[in-house]
Amino acid sequence: MQKKLSSIKIGRHIQAHASIYLFVSVLFFMGVVFGAIVVNSLSLAQKEDLAYYLEQFFGQVSTGQMADSEDLFRQSLMHNLKYLGCMWLFGISIIGLPLIFVFLFMKGIVVGFSVGFLVQQMDWKGFFLAMATILPQNLIIIPAFIFIASASIAFSLQLIKKIFMRQAGNFHMAAFLSRYILFFLLAAVLAAVAAGIEAYISPAFMSFVIK
Repeated sequence: MQKKLSSIKIGRHIQAHASIYLFVSVLFFMGVVFGAIVVNSLSLAQKEDLAYYLEQFFGQVSTGQMADSEDLFRQSLMHNLKYLGCMWLFGISIIGLPLIFVFLFMKGIVVGFSVGFLVQQMDWKGFFLAMATILPQNLIIIPAFIFIASASIAFSLQLIKKIFMRQAGNFHMAAFLSRYILFFLLAAVLAAVAAGIEAYISPAFMSFVIK
């Protein structure tokens, strides 16, 4: 029953702030496109250096010299939680609102650059490798980033209206904040699922594709 109520709250939140979710989604995919374009701006020496490290990494994967899955899970989860936590805190601070856009755009650049570099260096093999190793976890973590970024922006704008524009009628800070905390916990669960995929499933896909 409680889960059903939570899903209703989240659904209403997304519906009420559809314009914010649309803007954030477009901003993220602009970052992806920009990241793919950045690959073409690299010098030949930079591309050769990255290609060398990529070959070294693939050599380790093909011989089974990969990091422990538990370590990968822990590192991935902590990285994503820090990223999500920063955007969540920016929403509370109000003055950190512009940084939410920067963080989300940078995340898009990283994804776009990773996929773009693999495709440029390895053509169709790079495309299949990206689909096997980058796509699975990002199908989970990207919606989490978009969700928490949109929720943080909406929360920050609501605080500005209620506090600075004297629109404090029927404003209950405790309920307002508890819902915001619920949103972060949901994003944290998605981050844990994405970390599990990255640590336990993606390496198997990667090894299969490389071999």
